[in-house]
Amino acid sequence: MDRRFATSVIFIGFFLLGMVFILWGVLLPDLAQSLAMTEVISGAFFTLISLGSIVGAFLGGKYIQKFDFMSLFASLSLLVALLLVALSSVNHWAWLLLGAFVLGLICSSLFTIGHTMIARLHAERRSTMMGLMDFMFSLGTLAVPFYISALYLLDHDWRWPLRWLAIAIALLAAYAWHVAHQSKKLRPKNTVKPQQSLSYAGVIKQPVFLFLALAALGYGAVEFGNVNWFVSYAQDGRGFSGEDARLVFAFFTAGMAISRLGFSSLLRWFSPHRLMMILASIMAIGTFMIKLAIEPQLMSLGNLLVGLGLGGLFPLILSSAMDIDSDNGPLISGVCVIGSSIGVQLASFGTGFWASFASLTTAFWVIPLGALWLWAMVWGYSRMLKTRANNSTEQCSNKLVENH
Repeated sequence: MDRRFATSVIFIGFFLLGMVFILWGVLLPDLAQSLAMTEVISGAFFTLISLGSIVGAFLGGKYIQKFDFMSLFASLSLLVALLLVALSSVNHWAWLLLGAFVLGLICSSLFTIGHTMIARLHAERRSTMMGLMDFMFSLGTLAVPFYISALYLLDHDWRWPLRWLAIAIALLAAYAWHVAHQSKKLRPKNTVKPQQSLSYAGVIKQPVFLFLALAALGYGAVEFGNVNWFVSYAQDGRGFSGEDARLVFAFFTAGMAISRLGFSSLLRWFSPHRLMMILASIMAIGTFMIKLAIEPQLMSLGNLLVGLGLGGLFPLILSSAMDIDSDNGPLISGVCVIGSSIGVQLASFGTGFWASFASLTTAFWVIPLGALWLWAMVWGYSRMLKTRANNSTEQCSNKLVENH
């Protein structure tokens, strides 16, 4: 497979997936008004996306080895496009909830395919390329507030952003299918080996991967808790207009994009485990600034700090895990997506449920609490990476002594 074309498919795909995932949080006030959704129903929507992501990540990590990655990516992308068209036509929130589960299931499998392909195609520059891949995701999230605002100038209807995005994803599916077809024509005959499904048991038993899953849980809680609820929090809790809330939120997505684009350059001066702690600390400070600030300038700075901290954190912890056991890449990606999806579920539904008893202003404390959890899990994960690195150095030194 020509890795240039394969990489371009994954990068474009992650850009569009970034738009798909962030879209709902920005559209939530209009969705809630149009479909008569309460805070609990809104929280259930994001919970079902998370549940679908858990199922999709589990199945993807275990079984995608059996298929041609690029052909499967094309087929699943087409399904996402068709689903968005269907969701843009619903008139009752119950159908939206059903579609949320299916959307999460399909998209999490696409994430697993993307993580695995990039990790294998660019083993010599794994951290950098995975950072760029997640940068494309962040670029998609950054585009969403402006994308929706531009379409709303023409027609203030939440359905059209879904339809135009579906067209773009359908075009991506066609391109991915072309790349997959060309790859099959270039592949020598009788070289395809039958692939077996993988097992999670051997991976999750290792403490380092257990901490990876727990860190991913906190990551999902903070990122998508903020993504799904910040615009509503700023409007309902702080009295911002919809336009101002979306612009303040754009600082978060901008920080994510900047961090993912540039974090790998910091590895020249910091070890991976030390850089993880720096990013996690920046993120935690930002979440408390968002919650405690009232002025839009400070809230914008808080969003920027959260984005800068989170952006490079996920590709850094995932690529570090891939370096340990690249053969089980789909499983490691699946573990991350499952952990992240559980975190999304806890934060999204928990915020909505809490807001039904108190106010959304109070319930937004879920995000800073999630940040404290993430910081603690990253600390534990980084200690294990440091121990492994020290043990590896000692083994190399012992071998040199034996050889001399």
